[in-house]
Amino acid sequence: MSAIDDLPPLRDVIREHALSARKSLGQNFLLDLNLTARIARAAGPLEDATIVEVGPGPGGLTRALLALGARRVIAVERDQRALPALEAISKRYPGRLQIVCADAQTFDPAPMLGGIKARIVANLPYNVATALLVDWLSIEPWPPWYDMMVLMFQREVAERIVAREKEEAYGRLAVLANWRTETKILFDISPSAFVPQPKVTSSVVRLIPRLAPQPCDRRALEQVAAAAFGQRRKMLRQSLKSLAVDATRLAAAADVDPTRRAETIPVSGFVAMARELTDIRKTKPNIT
Repeated sequence: MSAIDDLPPLRDVIREHALSARKSLGQNFLLDLNLTARIARAAGPLEDATIVEVGPGPGGLTRALLALGARRVIAVERDQRALPALEAISKRYPGRLQIVCADAQTFDPAPMLGGIKARIVANLPYNVATALLVDWLSIEPWPPWYDMMVLMFQREVAERIVAREKEEAYGRLAVLANWRTETKILFDISPSAFVPQPKVTSSVVRLIPRLAPQPCDRRALEQVAAAAFGQRRKMLRQSLKSLAVDATRLAAAADVDPTRRAETIPVSGFVAMARELTDIRKTKPNIT
């Protein structure tokens, strides 16, 4: 008997269904059910919660979410080999697990939610983790269909998500993430907890959407951040030239010296520059 339910141990499930992890799918299975339960609790309390899980694989985190009381779990899995293992979990928790065989990068769960806010909880496949996060942070209109994300990333990516200005990991991803959400690294997980073992430590990150982020056009914000960090060793007056506008005017809007570099500018500064960029383009609509 496992620590959380009476289903077989995950190693037996993997053996029964021949679920060898595939590098092409970014798979690293977390087999310690105590750790999956810790991740599930980080998204709690789970009573009456609707969870969207991406890449459940053999279902360790799925089982923890259901065992700890999630009312409904929508498990999005593109690997058809994992479906029989997930079906066994569905039978153990009748009516509470909905399995969707789809690519999470193209699947929109919002129509399945009936207007109810969900939480995204996932041990994300490493090869699509950042792209998925950016998609979820870019949802329009905002606030999104979820009210919390608890996600596992490589430690390096996690640091890039939560970084603040003047920190080495601060960049485009941190600007977008911290503009629209409150971010925090909750805990790390050793490579030894996974099969196969990755070469890096993983971290669980919690992101809570801000109901009213500082107003600006998201695309303008992304463009300003991309320009500034695309040449991060250069001063703003040089790096922002790629936007084909007056870089000193953008810097002035953020009340910063144009000789400063991107990594010293807080999120609020990027928001101010994005608003100014939008205003400039309203008077010069041919600029893109």
